[in-house]
Amino acid sequence: MTVRGLITDWGGVLTTPLKETITAWIEADDIDPDAYKLVMKEWVTQAYAGDGAVNPIHGLEDGSLSPAEFERLLAERLRTRTGTAVPADGLLTRMFLAFEPVEPMYDALRNAKAAGVRTCLLSNSWGNTYPRELFAEMFDAVVISSEVRLRKPDPAIFHHALELIGLTPEECAFVDDIEHNVRAAEELGITGVHYVDAESTVVRLEGLLGIPLGDGGQRP
Repeated sequence: MTVRGLITDWGGVLTTPLKETITAWIEADDIDPDAYKLVMKEWVTQAYAGDGAVNPIHGLEDGSLSPAEFERLLAERLRTRTGTAVPADGLLTRMFLAFEPVEPMYDALRNAKAAGVRTCLLSNSWGNTYPRELFAEMFDAVVISSEVRLRKPDPAIFHHALELIGLTPEECAFVDDIEHNVRAAEELGITGVHYVDAESTVVRLEGLLGIPLGDGGQRP
């Protein structure tokens, strides 16, 4: 079946890589990297375990835990390299301060939408500030996890996105930098695209959609 819909993640796909962003924050705030790695390994493993247990990442993403409470819980587990406490207030803002837009992906989405492809943002939010002023030119629908009280890889959030753009799983491709989320989409019949870099992703999407998506593509 022809791919007529494009669903995409935000952080790490439409932004610079999460690893680079976190590294910049760790340096700027003088965070002890070992303390950060320890808590993230524990929390991320729990968040994707699929055993129904609720943890801070799960709660932050599905909106059952406020960003301020997440900041407090994370700050309690962190220390600076000199052993001092990490301020909780504004922690998430500082953590993602180095996010920058990946313009080739923005162009691809604009060109896809201009060519009649149904497009949807599907993002697990960490209290992020999104460039909402650009959404209308890139997306037909927007699904933010904390706003719909669902999170990837829950099948329900994929079905919600599909319903908003009016397409079946087999008619859509889904792009994410987290392989676990890509596999979850594929289990529903959606074509998964594991994002590694913009160039290879755009080439893959051009093949799936059958249209040019790069600079000079479908945009007038």
